[in-house]
Amino acid sequence: MSVNIAWPVKSRELHSHHFDSTIWNDFKFRNNDIIIATYAKSGTTWMQQIVAQMLFSGDPDLAVAEMSPWLDLRVPPKEVKLPQVEAQTHRRIIKTHLPLDALVYSPKAKYIYIGRDGRDVLWSMYNHHLNANQAWYAALNDTPGRVGPPIEPPPADIRQYWRDWMDRDGHPFWSFWENLRAWWKIRELPNVLFIHFNDLKRDMPGEMRRIARFLDIPLDEARWPAILEYCSFDWMKKNAAKSVPLGGAFWDGGAEVFINKGINGRWRDTLTADESAEYEARTVRELGPECARWLAYGHGV
Repeated sequence: MSVNIAWPVKSRELHSHHFDSTIWNDFKFRNNDIIIATYAKSGTTWMQQIVAQMLFSGDPDLAVAEMSPWLDLRVPPKEVKLPQVEAQTHRRIIKTHLPLDALVYSPKAKYIYIGRDGRDVLWSMYNHHLNANQAWYAALNDTPGRVGPPIEPPPADIRQYWRDWMDRDGHPFWSFWENLRAWWKIRELPNVLFIHFNDLKRDMPGEMRRIARFLDIPLDEARWPAILEYCSFDWMKKNAAKSVPLGGAFWDGGAEVFINKGINGRWRDTLTADESAEYEARTVRELGPECARWLAYGHGV
């Protein structure tokens, strides 16, 4: 890759009940690392499954959640997590939810960014948060190293959750807009691929082949039907413990709750036309018309 490219430079640290961005300062990149980046609840686990199954030619026993850690999640602490990642001998698949300016970016790695309509993100996030159990709260709130306020249980009314998320810039998690805005600016770098949740839903095999080309993964055509099966929503739901962190121990109902419905548009029965219009106008204002259009519909970048 050209040395004349202006690669992104980390400019801040981000700490919260979830984040410890300083782990990236000590992470040693390898030439073939794969970084999966999303805001959250945008298809991250699905993409981890897709990449892992293509790398290993379709293996139903892959423990993808263990293979592909969320590096900037502050538990377990970096003193535990970094040696585990360094010990991996396979091609590494790392997950991040950081905005770009809090991430160490490397020309050695390849980055896949997944986008999804913010309304669908929020509805999936609410299910994730609502079903979290006391072990989840204890890990995020009561372990050493938390910076800032604890995360509290969500309100009973998803409409209030939506208003808080909109009015308080991603509360109780992190900013949706800054995450999208920063990654969108680097979409034309040679080691970045943008994928949209809608496009994966419309044509999973086609999008998977596009991902494989980008990552230089040779596909075993004899194994292709098995690979597709293991990446299907139904198979992942039935075998969720393999792809969900800690086998789903942090959620009431287990791993199947983490992999919830995989569908879009559930907000249509709750948000008013005015509220949807408010969100759509906000996306244009925050992200610009091109990014807002892609975020709403997909169809490649």
